Order: sequence, then C-alpha cells, then structure tokens
Amino acid sequence: MTNIQRATRVGAVTALMGLSLGGCADFLTVRNPNVIDASAIDPVNDAPTLAASAQQNFAVTLGWFAMYQSWFVGEALVAETFPTRNEFGRRDVLNTNGSHNDDLWAPLGVALASASTVLDLELPEPTSNINYARAALFKGYSFVLMAESFCEGVSSGGPALNTAAMLDSAVAAFQQAVSTGTANGTATGVSLANAARVGLARAQLQAGRGAQAIAAAQAVPAGFTFSLNYLDDPAQRTRLGNRMWQFTLDRGSISIAPAYRVDDPRIPFKSPSEHNLNPQDPSSGDFFIQDKYPSFSSPIRLASKVEADYIEAEATGTAAQLALIAARRSANGQPAYTGATSASAVLTELMEQKARDFYLEAKRMGDFRRIPENVLNVPEANAPYFKAAFAPIGNQVCWPLPIAETDNNENIPNR
Repeated sequence: MTNIQRATRVGAVTALMGLSLGGCADFLTVRNPNVIDASAIDPVNDAPTLAASAQQNFAVTLGWFAMYQSWFVGEALVAETFPTRNEFGRRDVLNTNGSHNDDLWAPLGVALASASTVLDLELPEPTSNINYARAALFKGYSFVLMAESFCEGVSSGGPALNTAAMLDSAVAAFQQAVSTGTANGTATGVSLANAARVGLARAQLQAGRGAQAIAAAQAVPAGFTFSLNYLDDPAQRTRLGNRMWQFTLDRGSISIAPAYRVDDPRIPFKSPSEHNLNPQDPSSGDFFIQDKYPSFSSPIRLASKVEADYIEAEATGTAAQLALIAARRSANGQPAYTGATSASAVLTELMEQKARDFYLEAKRMGDFRRIPENVLNVPEANAPYFKAAFAPIGNQVCWPLPIAETDNNENIPNR
C-alpha cells in the first residue's frame, strides 16, 4: 500500500471521527472509535462534515509547509538539533528523512485524499454544491503545495507526476471551485470562488501561463482575504493550533533569519531581550522569534487580493511591477525604491517586497522554483551552514519523494 493510499484511509477516518463520536450519548459504548462503518455514512447529510474535515486537513498541512519552507528558503533558521530538520536549512533533504515524510508528505496526502473523497460523492445540485466548492479549493491548494515543494508528486497511488502535471491538476481543481462556488451564490460560496481565483492565478503563473494568470488575478475583488483559522485547544494543538507558534513557544525551532530582522510591520519579531524563550539548540545563536503568529489561535492567510496583485504585476511587466513596489512600500512605511530599473533588478525588488508581505505563509518556495535568480536570501549552495557541526549547504531547489512512497508505490519503478 502506498503512502498516499494509506493517507486516503487516514483522511477518511479523520473526516468521520466526529460523526462516530458525536452521535453517541456515551462514547464508552463505541466498540472501536477508529473503525468506521461506511454503510452508516450518509453522503448527503455528512458532506458538510467531510468537506470541513478536508479544509482542516489542509490547514494542518499548510502549517507544516510554512515552517519547513521557511527553513529551506532562508526566511528562518533551524533553531533545533534534529538532523532531519537541519537538512531543510541546509537544502539537502534526503528521501529517507523521517520528518520529511511524517510532517510534510503524509499530511499532504491526507489533505489531498480527503478533498478527493468529497469530490467523489454523488451530491445534489452538483454544479453549485458548496461542499464540492470547498473540497475543490483545498484539492487545488494541495496540488499547488506539492508542485512548488516536491520535485515529483503522486496522487492516489498513481505514477510519479512532474511539475507541469501537478500544476495542471491544481488548475482543474481551482476551476471547479470557481465555477461551483460562484454558482452557489452564497457569501461563503463566493469567498471560496475568490480564494480559488487566487490559487488559479498562482498555479498558472508557476506553469508559465502569464495571460491566464493575469485573467484570474484581475477577477479577484479589491480587499479580498481568505484565511484559515486555528484554535488554542491544549489537547489538540498539533491538529488545531497554529504551527509557527507551537514551534516558537513549545519547541524553540524557528528563529528569524538575519536578512529578515528588518524594521517593517510585515515582519514582526522579538529580539532576545524582548522575550524569555530559548532555542531548542543553544548553538543556533541569538533567538529572534517571529511575532506574526503570537498565539495558537492566530490565523494564516491563504489567499488575498494583495497576492493576486503581485501575480498580475509579475506577469504584466516592469512598469506594473514598479507601481506595485511603490504602493507596497508606501503602505508599510518604507522609503521609495531608488534602485536600478532594469527588468531583472525590478523583478528582484518585487520579490523582496512579496517576501515581506507573505513572510511565513508558504509562498516563497514557489517563487524560488520559478525565478531563482530574482529571489534573494536563500541559503547559498556550498556555503558553510550557520552551525559548524553540520555539513555545508546543498543545492536542492525542491524536495524528493520520500522513500516510504517510492518503495511502496507499485506505479513508481524501483529507484
């Protein structure tokens, strides 16, 4: 059984646990709360729960990706001793890395499988069903994270997918979310559709289809923001809490990289003199903690008109990029841009402003994959790692499929 196939079963159980336990007056009467009788599930009545579970599965996944990507692209330093996590800071992630499989690939598989489960249901009013819109949105974003992060992907135990195939899968899911959410017509449906438009623009840009990216970005209304919410539940913090705060407060793993210790409201942080927390690894140096997510209940922005504006500007050209640079600098109390105005220099400055606007939001790795020469402050290949006990920085630009997938997926030839 492949990792993704296992994830499908886990996703189904995760989605249905609330149904099994919530219907009992006394949970002790449940023979085995981890075993779900499929015949007891009503797809129509239970679809909202299944779709909400798919959304939460993605919320869990996004937290992990935001953290690990921050180490890989130099937003943060790995302030802990785990060799598996320092591999990300060193851009040298092995396919045998257990954290890579358990914290990233497996949750991503659950998110993708649970969204696909909803889309496979036969629900009424399929062209406008809100549950289809929600599931399609998070299927699309699952594929986007996969395409931007992994060198190859897999869906439902199938063969390895290249980046183009993963992005095309994201595009198809986002298009479904746009059409279904729009047809639904409720405020929630429209919000899901607009979040999908941002995702669609992102996927099209990553795929090199500028005109399509511009069209999707322009359709996002002014002022739009879609965020994922988290809860401070001491018994369920890994499932429900904000990951960046968990690994700041409880683990001491995320230290702001020197390049981002800047006077900019978009990157709030606290210096060592402003807090009493310690890094898990004392050898990681001064512990500058992020303050963008100061609690377990801090939301994470997933999609916004601001992101759509960046996508449109990048795809349009230098003049549009300069206009957005000026607007974002002014909005955040930064001095006007006075650097070079060549196409490459302006694009680099646009990416720097984007890095600040979307700090710790799992967006910068996609930019690095797409235009590495214009993305600054990524750990430099072959340079010494900031901890002397580790090997120098590697040259990876994406992550390999975990060995748990390649060894068990019959559709992937032996490697």
